[in-house]
Amino acid sequence: MADPRVLHVITDPRARGAQRLAHDLHGELLRRGQPSALAALHPHPDADPAAALGPVPVLGPSRHHPATLRALRRAAARADVVVAHGSSTLQACALGLFAARTPFVYVNIGDPRHWTASPLRRLRVGAFLHRAAAVAAISPHAAEVLRTRFRLPARRLRTLPNARPADRFRPAADPADRAAARTALGLPADAPLIAWIGALSPEKRPDLALAAHALLPADVHLALAGEGPLRAALAPGPRTHLLGPLADPAPLYRAADLLLLTSDSEGVPGVLIEAALAAVPAVATDVGWVSDVVRPGEGGLLVPPGDPAALAAALRTLLAADRTHYAAAARAHALAHFDLAPVATAWQHLLREVARPH
Repeated sequence: MADPRVLHVITDPRARGAQRLAHDLHGELLRRGQPSALAALHPHPDADPAAALGPVPVLGPSRHHPATLRALRRAAARADVVVAHGSSTLQACALGLFAARTPFVYVNIGDPRHWTASPLRRLRVGAFLHRAAAVAAISPHAAEVLRTRFRLPARRLRTLPNARPADRFRPAADPADRAAARTALGLPADAPLIAWIGALSPEKRPDLALAAHALLPADVHLALAGEGPLRAALAPGPRTHLLGPLADPAPLYRAADLLLLTSDSEGVPGVLIEAALAAVPAVATDVGWVSDVVRPGEGGLLVPPGDPAALAAALRTLLAADRTHYAAAARAHALAHFDLAPVATAWQHLLREVARPH
């Protein structure tokens, strides 16, 4: 039987977590010879066509505009199954594909306890989830939350990890390779360097990264990569480097000694997977299912959210330690659980199962 034709739907063309997973999965399916297309619900002013996602077709002016939903329905008619990546695509697919012949699979990226806090929102999201042919959770813990919170039947739930192509995030080969990566990014060659990568938005808490950095020794540098609404409000110090959005974050991982994640809410963050594949230990807030990637004391350290002093203490511990063990453990765990190739195979099995016959 021929592999089904797949349409991946993302909210907008920015190179963020849900979008990166969709882009990578789409590319891997194409590489395997499976028909696959990628489309965004609406444009975004921060989307950079030169970034990792490249040019992405846009369906309409806004995520739930009638023209967007009509275009989604037309695009879905040319596919055998639609994969909706991230929260905004759930409502669009539930409405736009109502009574359509093409089923959709919803990929839950974040922590549903965070984005369905109110009873009304929980009821609305639950109704949309029940219209999906299947719901893919990126952690077994998330799958259990979805099952109990929204009464989803276990047969319609799948656990399919967040993933990245391992060959894209190779570790620094040697000190010269690391120094070359730093030079290319305009970063100091020899100083301890912490990387922070993400949207400069309230839930990611870049302000905590700056506050924790201010508590570290004077020779430690912090490089923040990303764009977002908090950019103008950040007040970096002399050892802080605002790099803006990076088309390819891999050189920053090769340049860094540690990755810092300061979020108040997460699912299974792609940046932690990327850093681990690049053999970069992490200090992260213990939210969502971060511990799926960062096993405390092995690939890094976890601290409670919202505590810059605890973040700084964990960073000092790892900066003073022999990080060889942490780096090796982080990479081994990521290769075993979050490499794209085996995850894409599991996706192919699910897509064959739910796709309409053609």
